[in-house]
Amino acid sequence: MYPEGPKVQLRELVAALRTRVEHDAESGIEGYPLAPAADGTGARAKRVQKAVAEPAAIEASSRVLRIGAQSGDLFLSPAIQRATSIEELQQEVGDCRRCKLAGHRTNLVFGVGNPQSRIVFVGEAPGHDEDLQGEPFVGRAGRLLTEIITKGMRLRREDVYIANVIKCRPPGNRSPEPDEVASCQPFLQRQIELIRPTVIVALGTLAAQVLLGTRTPITRLRGQWHDYHGIRVIATFHPAYLLRNPQDKRLVWEDIKAVMRELGLRPEGN
Repeated sequence: MYPEGPKVQLRELVAALRTRVEHDAESGIEGYPLAPAADGTGARAKRVQKAVAEPAAIEASSRVLRIGAQSGDLFLSPAIQRATSIEELQQEVGDCRRCKLAGHRTNLVFGVGNPQSRIVFVGEAPGHDEDLQGEPFVGRAGRLLTEIITKGMRLRREDVYIANVIKCRPPGNRSPEPDEVASCQPFLQRQIELIRPTVIVALGTLAAQVLLGTRTPITRLRGQWHDYHGIRVIATFHPAYLLRNPQDKRLVWEDIKAVMRELGLRPEGN
């Protein structure tokens, strides 16, 4: 997902850290108190420069871009940590303005479904239809996912939980940028912690790479089990990919059958 090369990686990590530190400085949280109004932006700029210059701060940013972060991470605000239910978490996320995507969205797309579900589907980011309706996977790709759930798994859509790595639509449906992933990842992390599913299905490259902390392409990740803090993860192709490449639906069905077996469901033909 991210360009290769240590210098490029470092620039991305610093950009993600700078975005988050500036937000926290403005909000007066996470150890960055608000500067007196009289000092303008100079004090904040110095704090940001100091933070991005320290190796420990850069490593903290790396933890956010890799899903290895735990609760209590530097970038997980106390209010988010205190949420004890999906409903409380959604209230704390609120009308999120933590990254630059907020100015482009129509609706924040938090997630939908059963907060006690044994399975969580994680996609990349909202598209046009999702942005308008405020619900994940409601466009053409969403209808295909619904068919997988209802016709393939013989479950109701409301029986599962569906979310995205990114909660706001990127302009023009472009790929999310590293600082946007860094801002949104703690929300997904807390969603998963609160639901504590048996299985996570990562839909597409970005979801799989963020959850698993890897750059390995989806073609090499799918078809095998992975681990996310003790939760079984299977990566498969995104429904939008299947709309363009219907010949690969059989591969996704193999992945879904593995999920069903893990959940004690009985796929047809097995």
